Amino acid sequence: MPETIRVKISSEAAGYLSMTPVVAQQMPVPAFLEQILRVAGKDAARIHDILRQGTVVSGASRFRWAPFEASLEELAEALRAFPDPLPGRPFDAAKCVRATLAGGRAAIELTRENASEKRWLRKRSFWQALMETAAQAAPVYQQYSYAEHADLYRAELPLDAARTLREQAGLLRYTSLEMQVREYSYDKLELWVER
Repeated sequence: MPETIRVKISSEAAGYLSMTPVVAQQMPVPAFLEQILRVAGKDAARIHDILRQGTVVSGASRFRWAPFEASLEELAEALRAFPDPLPGRPFDAAKCVRATLAGGRAAIELTRENASEKRWLRKRSFWQALMETAAQAAPVYQQYSYAEHADLYRAELPLDAARTLREQAGLLRYTSLEMQVREYSYDKLELWVER
């Protein structure tokens, strides 16, 4: 495999009437492979096919390059630098960086930073309450997310756990986020844990 790959990047938001610029750049192979891993996971055969096609859509961007052949051995060697999924890895609340309360039509995104900020004269944060609820819900390992650089866990939230979170919403510093936690319907919890 080459050390760098010339890639043309365009927005997938481009439509019939709108035009977005195409950016060409030399990408180091690890950064290039990371974009493909977001789509294909750590599957050397699938990545091999994508390299031969010369295009992939990752997030809101389309990446195009001159198609090339790489042996499965070369790909396996290049992919060793990236983390593998660890299905037996237990949930570690101390390393959790983001959570999503999901259900119905909406999802509430909470980062450790914004949910850890305390209101005036409060000893406890909403993040602490959320991590306690998560531990009781026994999250199950799903996969390693190359887009998030974290392991993804999911848990079902029983009605009483969701009710407790709604009651604890007053711990959130931001009133718009507090309102979402109190009023939206959710029954699932997704958690991203850094390694």
